[in-house]
Parts: sequence; C-alpha cells; structure tokens
Amino acid sequence: MPLIQMSLMIHAPAQLCFDLSRSIDIHMQSMSQTGEKAVAGRTGGLIELGETVTWEAVHFGVRQRLTARITEMEAPRRFVDEMVQGAFQRFYHVHEFVPQPEGTLMLDSFDYTSPLGVLGKAADRLFLESYMTRLLRKRNEIIKRIAEEQVKSTS
Repeated sequence: MPLIQMSLMIHAPAQLCFDLSRSIDIHMQSMSQTGEKAVAGRTGGLIELGETVTWEAVHFGVRQRLTARITEMEAPRRFVDEMVQGAFQRFYHVHEFVPQPEGTLMLDSFDYTSPLGVLGKAADRLFLESYMTRLLRKRNEIIKRIAEEQVKSTS
C-alpha cells in the first residue's frame, strides 16, 4: 500500500489553488502525455462534492478507464477523491491547501493499493509508485504554473 506525499509552495491564494486542483480541464491538460480525457460524469469545469468523473487514458500501452468520486470537500481547504472503479484495488487521494503569508502550501497525499496481491506489490516497487509520483508531480507543477501566471496577470 504505497503512500505518495508531496508538498508544493504556490504563490497564489488558496481558493485559486483549490479551484485549479478540482478543474477537469486543467487535469486533462496536465495529463496530456497519457491522452487522458473525461468521458463520463463531470466532463468539464469544477468537480463538486458527490460528483464522479470517469477518466480514459493510456498507461503502459493499455487504454484504461477509472472512475473517481469526490467524497469530502471543505472549500477552499481540502477535498478528497476516491476510486469507484478502475485499475487500482482502491485509492484515496487527499488534496489540502494551507494558506501561508506568501501564498498557499499545497499538500497531496495519494494512498493506493495495486491489484493482483503480491504481483501488484512487486509492480509498485519496480515501476508503479515512481510512475504515479511523476504523474502527480507534473500535475502539481502545472497547477502551480497556471495559478502563479493568473496572479501575475491580475497584479
């Protein structure tokens, strides 16, 4: 059961970071290398509490679908998405936004269990955990870039 945790300082208000993080459109932009797109549920705009989104993407040469639901939301501080259906046995993804004097500290915690028992655990060690870490890091960097550009353009 890997737990991927990251933090990133963003020089932008918490509300902006919160909204960009739950934007379906920004998510698709940040995952363009996998061809990820929203195909069911909420397919654009800002996902809200109780809503689902089904993503379709190519990972490791295989087209996959994954459905996640927003199960907790405390705007603009925190939201949680959990897998409803997909390739993982389960995942629980916490997004937190902590106001700081210079902006927002964005905290990301992705707790997941791979399928296939011992084979899944081996896949985690060999490649999956590092692959997921890279995807999350790229997504967070794009959110940071967009948020900071928006702040600059309104200053």
